[in-house]
Amino acid sequence: MESEGDGALRSRCPASPKTPASSDAARGNGGCGPGETWTDNTDNHVTANGKTDVERVISKKLQLKRKAEFLKGDLMRQLDGQVNDFMDSLIEESASLEPAHVAAVLSPSMSDKEKSKLRHLQPPHGQGKVFVSRRSLLDDLFEVNHFRTIYHMFIALLIIFILSTFVVDFIDEGRLVLDFDLLVFAFGQFPLVVCTWMCMFLSVLLIPYTLFHLWSHTLSVSCSHPKVCNLLFGSAFVIYLTLGLGFLPPYVAVTNSLPPASCFIVIMEQVRLMMKAYSFVRENVPRVLAWSKDKTSSGPVVPQVSQYLYFLFAPTLIYRDNYPRNPVIRWGYVATNLLQVLGCLFYAYYVFVRLCIPQFHSISGQLFDLKAMVLCVFNSMLPGVLVLLLGFFTLLHCWLNAFAEMLRFADRMFYKDWWNSTSFANYYRTWNVVVHDWLYYYVYRDFLWMTGKRFKPGAMLFVFTVSAVVHEYILAVGFGFFYPVLFCLFMCFGMMFNFILHDRRKGPIWNIIMWASLFLGQGVLICLYSQEWYAQRYCPLKEPTFLDLLKPRSWSCQTFDGGLMEPTH
Repeated sequence: MESEGDGALRSRCPASPKTPASSDAARGNGGCGPGETWTDNTDNHVTANGKTDVERVISKKLQLKRKAEFLKGDLMRQLDGQVNDFMDSLIEESASLEPAHVAAVLSPSMSDKEKSKLRHLQPPHGQGKVFVSRRSLLDDLFEVNHFRTIYHMFIALLIIFILSTFVVDFIDEGRLVLDFDLLVFAFGQFPLVVCTWMCMFLSVLLIPYTLFHLWSHTLSVSCSHPKVCNLLFGSAFVIYLTLGLGFLPPYVAVTNSLPPASCFIVIMEQVRLMMKAYSFVRENVPRVLAWSKDKTSSGPVVPQVSQYLYFLFAPTLIYRDNYPRNPVIRWGYVATNLLQVLGCLFYAYYVFVRLCIPQFHSISGQLFDLKAMVLCVFNSMLPGVLVLLLGFFTLLHCWLNAFAEMLRFADRMFYKDWWNSTSFANYYRTWNVVVHDWLYYYVYRDFLWMTGKRFKPGAMLFVFTVSAVVHEYILAVGFGFFYPVLFCLFMCFGMMFNFILHDRRKGPIWNIIMWASLFLGQGVLICLYSQEWYAQRYCPLKEPTFLDLLKPRSWSCQTFDGGLMEPTH
């Protein structure tokens, strides 16, 4: 009875007539004659005694496996990029379709209710942002174990920060210190913050909507001079934005000396509500003006108060009468995101306590010079990037997704894959999609419309200027001093990198350059603003002039003692 190996060998040998000529040919061509060795095209070497070269087979299989994995990864990257580009172009093309054209194309298969819903989701005028139902990118990525592990690594780092703080406190104090003094100080006077926010919100809810409703009603009924009415109500709206909503919040923050976190809440909410009020007026005024010309219906289309109220809470800065909505609220998802917000606050606390305060406490008595600045910048890179990532994850992912879920707001594209950017132009577009949309539609495009689309570089410069001024305004009021580091980085290096590292830059090296620039920029911000914070607290001026307020105190302060971030009395 023959063995299985001999049977397998014979099954691989080609059948040939048993003639001397054929035997010689078989020997000359690697055939399967008696006592000979035969090698097929798969490179499996079989010896005369029927044994297989196992190591060679395994090596070949490993090579094929590595090649297949490389091809799979490359194919998936190309496919992902093509799908993203296709979906973006599809959304942009759908935005350019007029509602009437869409209804005409889809009318045979759509009910009246579906047509009405489609019209509501279209931009009120011209081409604009179209909202579609989609998840946040990190929610999709966290379903993959590889990306979930990165999330676990950050949690492990937080645990290390907590343990190191407990150990240091126990060694220094002989006990565990759990007072969280930095958080208590940063969020001080919180009842005043809540009262200020309530006043801001109620004013934004009542005044812009009332002005718009009165203007549209006057224009449709009794206004004999439309230009005068437009000028009157437009001036009233601008006065409210500048003197009412624009002046009172910073006045409350400065006169009451609100601590940094509380001050940032007031000022950022002020900016958010101003942008929402402008978007509401900007999106609805063209509809009323179009009706006043055509007058195809009995009156202009005025949004309901409930629609405006929903917009004030919705995680978007672009007004629409209706948005795509999810059918149910996942309260577990809401609780998870809010708990992550709380965890990120403690994470930031430990970053400052373990990485920032000890550094600036040790250099606080040194004279500010180039050597000290260089060392400070490089030592501040790690906490700076951690603060950047925590701010992104806290605000743009957890906070916005929590409110989106509670409001059943279905379009969760608050950011894109900015971490894969190979150019700063793409980074600016994908880092904060919510703010980018507002700047693109209401600043960039309106600037091009007013200039006849002839000054695109000027429009881009104007967008950078507006963004830099608003960011610097938030930091100046929040910290309580004027030190335009972020403004200079925005207008100088930000503009330069926007043109040098443009969209034609591809490849991993450009992504590395972008991340290195982010590391360096965050180090500069943390270093200079922290130095100025300590200098302002420990080198106060008795009777400062206006020029003294503009001059950085850290440039001349030599005697401040350092210490924890605590208010001076």
